[in-house]
Amino acid sequence: MSTLKTTQANKLVKKPRAKAISHVRRERGSDVFQTLRDMAISYQLKPGERLSEIELAERLGVSRTPVREALARLVTEGFLEPCTRGYMRRPLQVQDVLDLYEARMAVERECLRYAVERANAEQIAEMQAFLDKSRKAAPGTAVRELVELDEAFHNRIAAMSGNSELARMLGNLNERVRFIRWIDMEKVGRDSTQKEHGAIADAIEKRDRQTAAKLMDEHIALRREQIVEAVTQGLARIFLGEEVATAK
Repeated sequence: MSTLKTTQANKLVKKPRAKAISHVRRERGSDVFQTLRDMAISYQLKPGERLSEIELAERLGVSRTPVREALARLVTEGFLEPCTRGYMRRPLQVQDVLDLYEARMAVERECLRYAVERANAEQIAEMQAFLDKSRKAAPGTAVRELVELDEAFHNRIAAMSGNSELARMLGNLNERVRFIRWIDMEKVGRDSTQKEHGAIADAIEKRDRQTAAKLMDEHIALRREQIVEAVTQGLARIFLGEEVATAK
């Protein structure tokens, strides 16, 4: 009996250790996924580039398993696509970017509609306070930071909609067009964006859904020729090794 009790005791002692190892693996897998996702967003993984699990694992200093799992998730999220013997970064193409902007506009409209209906006074005040703070960003603020401020405004509207699925969809779309938006922000500039955000926020505060929707459409929309130019510049920067201006 004592032997049996000892064996059972040993098993109980080992269980916490197994959980700890599992937790470490989950954290490591999450880190690998986030790193590869960031590389995909910024096109460090070049359009059409075939990805090697072995090379990526060596580059990141991890085993192949978390890399394999991360690549599969990035296919699901629209950054990669399957190819012979693995995956590749989706090409940067005009039609794909157009599709993403149309999808973003549809999701933003719904977020805005629900936000006008559901946002409470505290949320609206917080949004206005955020805009006041973002207007104080220094003139030389990096493009990447300006895009982050822009996304944060739109994410607030999504949160005010009270619909977590719409917020999740918008987050994914923003990540997939972020590289193009870095380029576009260089031309649009901070002042124009801030004025448009302010007008949208005021329309939400007045519960004027029609005006808010019109302003949002004008704020998001990019004409085909603008997208063609942005994609052309983006490809040049990716393959010629140029940085997005002031993006570091």
